[in-house]
Amino acid sequence: MSHKLEMSTGDMRRVVRLLTAVERTPEQERLVGIARERCAAVDARYADMGYEPDVPVVQALEELLEGTFTAQTGPGYSHALQALVAVQFSDTYDLGWWRRPSWFHTVDEEMTRHGVPADLAPAALLFAGPPVRIPHPGDATPWMSTFPASRAAEVVEAYEAVLDRLDPEVRETAELLLEPMRVEAEEWPLTVKAGRTEDTVFFWLS
Repeated sequence: MSHKLEMSTGDMRRVVRLLTAVERTPEQERLVGIARERCAAVDARYADMGYEPDVPVVQALEELLEGTFTAQTGPGYSHALQALVAVQFSDTYDLGWWRRPSWFHTVDEEMTRHGVPADLAPAALLFAGPPVRIPHPGDATPWMSTFPASRAAEVVEAYEAVLDRLDPEVRETAELLLEPMRVEAEEWPLTVKAGRTEDTVFFWLS
């Protein structure tokens, strides 16, 4: 089974404000409505696969908004949070399909051996966990992570410094992540200058 890796950029504070709102604004209600549709689509895909999660994604979304959870684990909560992120973040950047997510840990080992700081290595970027506390997805994906857009230039500098010393397969993976992070590094000063608040890079592996 292959897993799709994506990234997007936005203001995670907006997501948190939506989750903690005592009374949602009309705009927040509109966004929640779109998120509900996305969650229903995930449940439909699960049904087509013959998989029935303990907590359906549409139910997980309502529990997430209420701040109470009926299960300790389950992928529904991760999908529900991703839906709320997706309706407020940028369009996603496709980072490809991966048969073995554990490969990123192999990449980490080689890159850190050559001097890339551990907190900038691929697995650290991709698998740090959700930005808010939710039940663990369990043994299966999805996985998510966030990373400060303000540090994108650090990633670019660290990766470019070791590219020519990496094994070809590892270098290919590093270059795949480098491309969008270069864009983020270029965009960040413009974001600050314009007074915008899109300061979080969101990674999603499903």
